[in-house]
Amino acid sequence: MTHASTTLAPPVAPAKPAQRARPGPPLARAGGVAVGLFLGVRLTGVTVLALVAHVAGRHPLTLLGRSWDSVWYLGIAAHGYGHDLPSSDPGPHSDLAFFPLYPVLLRAVTALAPVGGGIAGLLISWTAAAVAAAGIHAVGSRLHGRATGIALVLLWGLLPHSVVLSMAYTEPVLAAFAAWSLYALLARKWLWAGALAAVAGLARPNGFAVAAAVLAAAGAEVWRRRGRVSPRLWTGAALAPLGWTAYVLWVGRRKGDLFGGYFEVQRLWGSTFDFGRGSLRFVRAMLLHGSPFVFPMALVLVAAATVLYALLLLDRAPLPLLVFSGVLLLIALGGSGFFESKPRFLLPAFPLLLPLAQGLARTARARPWHATVLVAALAGLSHGYGAYLVVYAQAPL
Repeated sequence: MTHASTTLAPPVAPAKPAQRARPGPPLARAGGVAVGLFLGVRLTGVTVLALVAHVAGRHPLTLLGRSWDSVWYLGIAAHGYGHDLPSSDPGPHSDLAFFPLYPVLLRAVTALAPVGGGIAGLLISWTAAAVAAAGIHAVGSRLHGRATGIALVLLWGLLPHSVVLSMAYTEPVLAAFAAWSLYALLARKWLWAGALAAVAGLARPNGFAVAAAVLAAAGAEVWRRRGRVSPRLWTGAALAPLGWTAYVLWVGRRKGDLFGGYFEVQRLWGSTFDFGRGSLRFVRAMLLHGSPFVFPMALVLVAAATVLYALLLLDRAPLPLLVFSGVLLLIALGGSGFFESKPRFLLPAFPLLLPLAQGLARTARARPWHATVLVAALAGLSHGYGAYLVVYAQAPL
C-alpha cells in the first residue's frame, strides 16, 4: 500500500487493521520473529560459507574476521592511528581513512572478554546486525504493518552482499544506528534521532547520511510549523552532524589542513566524489574489455538500487527515508574508486527494499507457496554469491 504522506506525521485516515502498527506484545513478538528469521538466514549463510571454505582449504573465521578492511580496523584498535600502507596508485594509504567507532568497540570488547580481535569484531558485527534487524522491522511495521516489517528484515538479510553483515565490517554498526535513528524520527523523538545520528557519523564515511535525514526532517518540521517547534528538535538537529564532523576535522587538523585533510586522505586511496565520471569510465572499460564477475554484478546491483529508489519516490515514502537512502545512493553513484564495493556501501540503505517488502507481504498472504519459493531462491543466490565473494573472488569487499 502506498504511504499516505511524505511528512513525519501519521496518516489522518485510520489505517486498515492489517496495517495498523499497535504498540504492545503482538508487535514485540513480531519483532522477535523478524530478528529470529534474520539470524536464521544469516546463520545458514555462514554455514554455507564454512562448507565452501573447508573445500577450498581455508578457515572460515579468518575469512569472516580478518579480511580486507577488517585488518585495518584491527590494527587501529591494537596500535592506534598513524600507520600507512605504501602505494603509488595514487598515493600512500593511510589508516586515517577509517572512522573510529569500530576500533573503539573492538578495544572495549577485547578488554572485557578473553577473545582476540577477529572474534571480537565478529561479536560486534553479529550483535549490531541483530539490533539493526530489530530497528528495520520497527520502521517497516510502523509504516506498513507487521507483515511488511518482517518481509523487510528478511529481504535485507538475503541481499547478494549480505554476507558482509556476518563479517567484521562496519556496515552492520552503521545500519543499527541508522535504523533506530530513522525510527526515532518517524516517532518524533528528536533527541534520540540526533544522538543516534551523531554516533552513526563515527562509524563510516557515508554515516553522515543519517545526519542528513535528521536535518532534512527537522527543516521540514520547522517549515511546516512556521518555526514554532520544541527545543528538543533544535537540540537533535544540532547533535546529528557532530560525530562525522568532529572526526573529519580531527583528521584535517592532524594532516595540517583542517577542512581538506581528510578528503586528501581519501583521494590518496583513490576515493573521491567526481559525480560519477570515474565510475562511467570504469564501466566503459569493463564493457569493452571484460572483467571478473564481481564487477558486472556490482553494476547490476547499483542499477537495481537506482530503480528501487525511483519506486520509493513513487511510493511517497517519508522524507527521512528518502533523504537517507538518496544520500547513500548518491555517494555510491557519484564516488570514484572501489567499484566492486558499491553494493556494500548500499547495505545500510534498507528503505530501498520497502516496495519489494510490501509486495512480498502481499504475496505471502495470497500465495504462501509462491512467497516460499521466492525466498528460497533469494537465499540460494545470497548464500552462494556470498561464499563466492569471500572465498574465491579475491576482490576487495
